Amino acid sequence: MSVTRRQVLSRTGALGVGIAFTGAVSELFAGTAAAQGTGHTGYGPLVPDPNGLLDLPKGFRYTVLSREGDPLRSGEGPVPSHHDGMAALPGRGGRVHLVRNHENRVTARLGVPTVDGLTYDPAGKGGCTALTLDARNRVLDERVAIAGTAVNCSGGPTPWGTWLTCEETEDKAGTNGYAKDHGFVFEVDPADPRRTGAVPLTAMGRFQHEAVAVDPDNGIVYETEDAFVQPFGLFYRFLPNKPLGGTGALRAGGRLQAMRVADLPDLSAVRELGACFDRVEWVDVPDPLAVRTPVRLQDYGPGGITRAQKLEGCYWGGRSVYFVSSYARSREGSAADHFGQIWRYDPDRRRLTLVVVFGPDTDVQLPGESPDNICLAPSGGLMVCEDGAGGQHVFGVTRKGEVYPMARGRQNIGTEEEPEWGEFAGVAFSPDGRTMYVNCYTPGTTFAVTGPWRR
Repeated sequence: MSVTRRQVLSRTGALGVGIAFTGAVSELFAGTAAAQGTGHTGYGPLVPDPNGLLDLPKGFRYTVLSREGDPLRSGEGPVPSHHDGMAALPGRGGRVHLVRNHENRVTARLGVPTVDGLTYDPAGKGGCTALTLDARNRVLDERVAIAGTAVNCSGGPTPWGTWLTCEETEDKAGTNGYAKDHGFVFEVDPADPRRTGAVPLTAMGRFQHEAVAVDPDNGIVYETEDAFVQPFGLFYRFLPNKPLGGTGALRAGGRLQAMRVADLPDLSAVRELGACFDRVEWVDVPDPLAVRTPVRLQDYGPGGITRAQKLEGCYWGGRSVYFVSSYARSREGSAADHFGQIWRYDPDRRRLTLVVVFGPDTDVQLPGESPDNICLAPSGGLMVCEDGAGGQHVFGVTRKGEVYPMARGRQNIGTEEEPEWGEFAGVAFSPDGRTMYVNCYTPGTTFAVTGPWRR
């Protein structure tokens, strides 16, 4: 088996900023608290971790908060597998509530334990667990927040302090042993999971959900669809009947719409950084429950609909929503190739803009280098979880567009001859900006990273 340049660099620690990155990064942070940061150029080289878990720059340290297979503090069973999307929500007295997805299929080694009143479908092994931390990141509690769901990939926080967890599947009852249809969004209250229970928000659609972001001014929910084979996914918005109604209000339903950009059937065709599209329309989804036809295959009338391969991360910043196309590959049907795009949609202007492009104009030519989960950093930059081949990283991106390594996972599974690394996911910062939380997907591990973030 040939050894790629990336594998060599990963083993020696020489890999620094191999991702080609272009973009007016300051546009990502306009109007946000992060825009007040200085936009540093990184924290220096990564220092190998003697414990073999997580390499960080000098001055930073990590704490393992939770590890797959360890007992949950609630006594409900072991910590489940496949740590994915996550949010850090404020609690009382300086506490932090971490709510964490588990992207488990029916074959998962450790499913989320079923709990009465919190289980949607006993055959589903996915769900969420919630950790309560004190101001010093000590774990006070860890418990099941929702169970019996499937392939919980990402999601997004709400303005009222809950988490919307997303199922990345379209399996119906009777498929893979499931007793109920899957492919929904569920609301989870990490402070009091029984307040939200296990109720699917069916009006928000049944499809391969990835992430969501909520407009704090009007409660509109934007949703990405992670479809990496043709037909590719769509970008949606949900208009709730009870906007900003608080916990449980999304159960009242609403309208699901898909984005159509005139004369642009595939977002990957756009190569020019800063390209703007003002002819953005929103088309009602004919059948959000996809009773007979998957949502992305339904008839959207003259003009069709706009698609993109591998739509993943989604977040709200300033007065706009940002979403990620993790990669596009022409050999798989995309109009063009890229290693990642970040798009900005401004609802006030109804304008879509390409603000960031990753690769492929780099000497590291692996298509697996692609951005996945993203979040704003308190220092005025962006944190990006890498989902690709070889050693996995959390990369920082400054407001000037400079890319630097923030964390690197050490060899987790596999052998010395054929090492494998678990991808990073769920990067989030504590409400006070002093801690970065991040997951390793496999073996499932949740880290708290502290250090001179505002240096």
